[in-house]
Amino acid sequence: MARVAIIGSCITRDLWPVRGDSPEGPLYISRTSFPSLLAAPVAGFQPAAAPPRDLRQHQHRALVADLRKTALAQLVAYRPTHLIFDFIDERFDLLAVGDSIVTHSWELEASGYLEQPALAGARPIPRLSGGCGRLWSAAAEEFAALVRATPLQDAQLILHAARWAKQSRSAAGRRRPIPDVEILQGRTAEIAAHNALLARYEAWFTALMPPLSRVEAPSQRIADEAHQWGLSPFHYVPAYYEAIWRQLEALGIARPVSQRSDAPSAPAE
Repeated sequence: MARVAIIGSCITRDLWPVRGDSPEGPLYISRTSFPSLLAAPVAGFQPAAAPPRDLRQHQHRALVADLRKTALAQLVAYRPTHLIFDFIDERFDLLAVGDSIVTHSWELEASGYLEQPALAGARPIPRLSGGCGRLWSAAAEEFAALVRATPLQDAQLILHAARWAKQSRSAAGRRRPIPDVEILQGRTAEIAAHNALLARYEAWFTALMPPLSRVEAPSQRIADEAHQWGLSPFHYVPAYYEAIWRQLEALGIARPVSQRSDAPSAPAE
């Protein structure tokens, strides 16, 4: 049976059923960036015993892993047979915090942790800046070396190539353009600029890593206005996920029963 791990975002995790905070499904490392993933832990950071404010348990776990830098050890210990990457979460700015780097995610904003002394004086590193690009390429090179030196070298490596959708589709099938969006409240983002960044990241990563299989569905990159998580340039129509699943199945990953086209729509009596 495949043991799947994801370093990526909801565009890959949503291929599997989501049941609250259940640990079912792949090992999922999210709300991080390669420079943050490979950085030193934030000195003096103390997580709350329970998720603060508006965060759910899985969101808090991802945030704490990004601040304490525990995800890589967990990934190596998991010994996945398949390791899937997507770079949609590589949209957030970074923060330099002492000798560390962290991801300036919505979860970090909502947590209140930026008010801790450990994160005082955090310096922004804009995602689209040249400095961030240099940090990312250096960290990706370091990650590629880690893969070659650990049991991760035995995993099938898969790049889920993705872009932000430029159009959305309504329940009635009507398409309309997506205006520029906000990554965090009050901070707008240009779709074209982030899509160009994703293309660069994917090219750099492919050049650095051991051989990667690539899955993608460019003709189905359409945002779904009825998506379970709401309208977003990376919450796609059902046909997108179906196209990706067919490619993953060809790579040896079994589709969950509830996701199969022949699965019953209701429990058998």
